[in-house]
Amino acid sequence: MHIFQRSFFLFILFIIYYYPFPVFSVQATNFNPNYIISDHELTDYQTMNLTSVQKFLESKSGILAYFKASDLSGQIKSSGEIIFEASQKYKINPQIILVLLQKEQSLIENPAPTEDNLNWATGFGLCESCNKKDPKISQFRGFVKQIDKAAEIFRWYLEEYEKKSSLWLHQVGQTYQIDNQKITPLNYATACLYNYTPHWRGNFNFWQIWNKWFAKIYPEGTLLQVKREPGIWLIQGGKRRPFLNKAAFLSSYDPKKVLQVERIDLERYESGLPIKHPQYALLRSPGGTVYLLIDGQRRGIISREVFRTIGFNPEEIIDLDWQELVFYPEVEPITLKSVFPAGALLQDKTTGGVWYVKNGIKRAIIDYTILKINFSKHSIAIVDPEELKRYPTQEPIKIKDGELVSSSQVPTIYIISNGEKLPINSPSTFVKLGYKWENVTLVPEKVLQLHPTGLPVSVIR
Repeated sequence: MHIFQRSFFLFILFIIYYYPFPVFSVQATNFNPNYIISDHELTDYQTMNLTSVQKFLESKSGILAYFKASDLSGQIKSSGEIIFEASQKYKINPQIILVLLQKEQSLIENPAPTEDNLNWATGFGLCESCNKKDPKISQFRGFVKQIDKAAEIFRWYLEEYEKKSSLWLHQVGQTYQIDNQKITPLNYATACLYNYTPHWRGNFNFWQIWNKWFAKIYPEGTLLQVKREPGIWLIQGGKRRPFLNKAAFLSSYDPKKVLQVERIDLERYESGLPIKHPQYALLRSPGGTVYLLIDGQRRGIISREVFRTIGFNPEEIIDLDWQELVFYPEVEPITLKSVFPAGALLQDKTTGGVWYVKNGIKRAIIDYTILKINFSKHSIAIVDPEELKRYPTQEPIKIKDGELVSSSQVPTIYIISNGEKLPINSPSTFVKLGYKWENVTLVPEKVLQLHPTGLPVSVIR
């Protein structure tokens, strides 16, 4: 075994057996009663279309996969249609309704619920001391009413917060005694959930179901592949982007870092634009403009003179029609002033320091590990210090998204996402998410300090 591999293996064993991982603990402690879901998750009503709602119901094999009822206008609709239409009417995430149906009456997974389960599907209007026969309560009886009223009340809560008119509602930043615990909602979504279900246990149950079904647990930059299926996907911008060919994938990514997941884990993410062409591809429009593809964006090369001066190869140009080009957003063009538009590594021949120069801006690479992680396929040009002085300096280069890192000084493994380091909350989570110990890179503490610490990564299975 190579000495580095052996040292790393011993380091991992040391972490697992001798350090308690301060952020590691039983699942229940991962639940933050002050922040259950984000405001965006509550109101993102476009997370699922009608087809995906129906497919989700069918995947759970409960009665709602085929149950139908008369909607509020008297038309017979499927459960999927009723759920989806309520979500669109009130602009509430359909996933919220699906979780409520499971939390309150187990309707998503129950193939044989009682009539009472269906009539009080989302628990709207009920309380511990409520009498279902009370006219004030019974007016909400019925599967369709329950779904409509649940979506409506969440929208109403949010509108009341905007108007600042209903001080009786649980407020953001105020502390309340709920089930003998002090709860301080940190956002509107959490406050809304406590208004709907004023109990710790009920909201813990909501959180458990939400995380099991819909939480987007894989950070930015993660590479996913469904087990026993072809195709690799990149998690980027909160969406899953498919690679359409090997060249596009291998130009920027390492096959060893692809995680094997279940299809449900992939389908938590909305589909994004496909990745068809490799990094730094030259793409020509029907109008004759040649673009350089960088990080999924196209930069027009302003003239033939610029093309020749920078040193592009005309034999590498790929002709595309406008329908393909629109997949890539157009950003600022490349001119003679765009020094190193594709980026370059320059090493000061006096000090040995390495800089990444792109568009005439230089950024320091403070450690060899960053060079190894981010630029393994790049060559380095040695230059005079005077050459480097020509370029203004910006903040140092961080580790790219999707990378696993740790430090001999900190017994925690992090995944880099959006420039932050997210602590993986337990060895069990690390394994369940499909990460591999051999893909963890040991970096100095100074490299970790470049990245602010984000929320822990956890998972419920």
